[in-house]
Amino acid sequence: MKRLSLACIAALTLSLTVGAVGFTPTRTVVLYPEGQDPARCKGIQEEGVYITGGPGEHNGLSGGISVDDRGRITNIGDEACIDLYLPKKCNGQMIVVCPGGGYSLVSSVNEGENVAEWLYRRGIGACVVKYRLPNHHANVPLTDVQNAFRYCRAHAAEWGVFKLGVMGFSAGGHLAASAATLYTDAATKPDFAVLVYPVITMEEGITHKGTRENLTAGDSTMVRKFSIEERVDHNTPPTLLLLSAGDRTVAPENSIRYFEAMASHKVKVEMHIFSAGNHGYGFVKKQFLGKAKDPLGEQRRDFDNILERFLSECR
Repeated sequence: MKRLSLACIAALTLSLTVGAVGFTPTRTVVLYPEGQDPARCKGIQEEGVYITGGPGEHNGLSGGISVDDRGRITNIGDEACIDLYLPKKCNGQMIVVCPGGGYSLVSSVNEGENVAEWLYRRGIGACVVKYRLPNHHANVPLTDVQNAFRYCRAHAAEWGVFKLGVMGFSAGGHLAASAATLYTDAATKPDFAVLVYPVITMEEGITHKGTRENLTAGDSTMVRKFSIEERVDHNTPPTLLLLSAGDRTVAPENSIRYFEAMASHKVKVEMHIFSAGNHGYGFVKKQFLGKAKDPLGEQRRDFDNILERFLSECR
């Protein structure tokens, strides 16, 4: 099996960030140093103690990743890693970022590095997860995000982090919502969540077809488990939902269902539906737009202000 070393992962990250946005991570950490074999890899060990868990299972992908000129990564297996962006003066918050891509790829720039830069400029740490793609192994991406949480919790005091949240986009929004509802302990539970045009349900006709297929292959047990509106309870962390009314890729009904589930359990939640935009705009930068305009237009300012205010309230 061909695997990328930490040095290769770091080189890839550097090539993406320098070539695309000119913003590089403080550190890159491979989640499974011994690969995806559960019998061999027990997670990340520091000073004789395992601070993260193992891969749980192999996702069946090998041969090395592929990446296009927009930073969209496919075929992620053993190469799963986290990019850490640590401000010199942290405001006490850090966010685990889950890029989208329908569980068939990871949109690592538009919904990853650019997000990290936005947060970093505001004194907020970021951990961008380049998670293993499920390839019909539905638990795999969530395992990676939970291990990202464990790693960040283990270093939180060192980094000056007191609140650790999660943010996700599209299928990454589904992953972030999964992290907010299917956590296993205090270390893996987010303190707050931001879901941007997220997939939520696995119900046919409402969900995003590709996301459902890539994650569950229609397996009824996994469809039930990962219909996240059914996983909400009174312990679900405060959540902000951001989406566009004209989203033609992921039906707004996904976010509405999550909002209603949160409200029914009397958990803090707010939802903002923009009249502009469609889907996948993330934190897009001008060099990717060419002659096109930001899909959010003037509402980008509202998007930023709402997010800033919510994060301030979660400190």
